[in-house]
Amino acid sequence: MSGKRSPVRRPTMKDIARRAGVSQSAVSFALNGRPGVSEDTRDRVRQVAEELGWRPSTAARALSGEGAATVGFVLARPAETLGVDSFFLQLVSGIQEVLAERHLGLLFQVVEDVEDECAVYRRWWAEHRVDGVLVVDPRTDDPRTGVLDELGLPGVVIGGAPDERHPGLSTVWADDAGAMAAVVDELYALGHRRIVHIAGLPGLAHTERRIRTLRAEAERRGLTGVTSVTTDYSDAEGAAVTRRVLEASAPPTALIYDNDVMALAGVAAATELGHAVPADVSVVAWEDSALCRMVKPWLSALSRDSVEFGRTAATELTALLDGGPARTVRVPVPRLIVRDSTGAARGA
Repeated sequence: MSGKRSPVRRPTMKDIARRAGVSQSAVSFALNGRPGVSEDTRDRVRQVAEELGWRPSTAARALSGEGAATVGFVLARPAETLGVDSFFLQLVSGIQEVLAERHLGLLFQVVEDVEDECAVYRRWWAEHRVDGVLVVDPRTDDPRTGVLDELGLPGVVIGGAPDERHPGLSTVWADDAGAMAAVVDELYALGHRRIVHIAGLPGLAHTERRIRTLRAEAERRGLTGVTSVTTDYSDAEGAAVTRRVLEASAPPTALIYDNDVMALAGVAAATELGHAVPADVSVVAWEDSALCRMVKPWLSALSRDSVEFGRTAATELTALLDGGPARTVRVPVPRLIVRDSTGAARGA
């Protein structure tokens, strides 16, 4: 015995025709919703197809111009940072809920940079692999929207700027500026005047919006000890930056992290250096998750329904695939949940 298994034979239109007692052309007309067969024949063919477990071939659908029944999702981020990122896990969960209702597949790929991502879009388009795409991490100067416009590939930009318009592309966005302003308001009211924002990847549109808002809020209040430092979103860089800023001659009294993982790593690093949270330094995480409630003290965090964010993005994409117009949709502003990691600045 070789141990090699033969693949299970899939039912074909010929099998359906034989069992239903009709021609293969009648089966094709019935399953594709085309005229040429009676309603009784159409119902009988569909019932037999269901009994046999027949499903349309995505390759055949692509060749016939009927679509691939698949949505693409490319992520240009360091692969090692993805396993601990709760936002993307929840986002994909929401996306998948909507796609499953429509019997659409999700084709996911991780690449090195946006240049590789653009190459993936061109290949998918040429091979009829996807009907549309979900685009994440929009950049300040983003080449991907131009490529999608050129290809005529429908897409939804998740987290894009509300004032951007591209043919065939919808935008689902969150008010990062409003969320950052709310955090600064809370910290300022607690007496914090030296604040460091430990941000995510440089060049991302939402990273730049948060940095600009922090700078504007600081200028409005006449604060000079406020700054942002970009990272790769990893716990290693979150901890490293935390150590560096806390060992400065005038360390911050408050730290804002762009995700929950960096915030946890930052608390650990601060504790190792002898800084108590929140007595010596307050901590706020951008993404609320179970991790924020698995550390002492519990972390104050910006909370949003990331699963619903994914559902909204997928719903907008399916609307485009159904022939609807491109739209700009805003999701609720992330809400600051104050917990034990924020307190009054020492001496305030």
